[in-house]
Amino acid sequence: MWRAVLKTLVFTLVVPGTVTYVVPRWLLGSRSLLDLPPGARPIGLMVLLAGTAIYFWCAWDFAAAGRGTPAPTDPPKELVARGLYRYVRNPMYVGISAILLGEALFWRSRALLKYTVAVFGLFFLFIVVYEEPTLQQKFGETYERYRRDVPRWIPRFKRNPGRSGS
Repeated sequence: MWRAVLKTLVFTLVVPGTVTYVVPRWLLGSRSLLDLPPGARPIGLMVLLAGTAIYFWCAWDFAAAGRGTPAPTDPPKELVARGLYRYVRNPMYVGISAILLGEALFWRSRALLKYTVAVFGLFFLFIVVYEEPTLQQKFGETYERYRRDVPRWIPRFKRNPGRSGS
């Protein structure tokens, strides 16, 4: 498990680190600001921190329960359907999107808001075109039940969420 954790940390620094830190920092050079009240900054900070917590919780579950990483080249060996994955199938992407939205609100940046929408669109395409078919092929009926029981983006809170198997 610790090897998966280490590989997850390296992946996190390279990929989500670039998406949520390097590119936004570059985009902040744009002076196109959103017309938001000063109260948007603390809200943005809370959304950013929530997104960060979501991402790291999901990354931990990938390493601990799934015995893999978020990297498509080293995915979990087991279907992860615990933690936040009991409520939505893609909480890691939700977390990254929340980080970006939080940054856009905190910095009042129109460019970051547009970037957030574009990144979310790319996440959606990646999930539909690659990730879901790959998971279906790898985990078969277990994934099909999970997919039936757990929504892609918007949580459906119920008494026994994720009762679809591993």
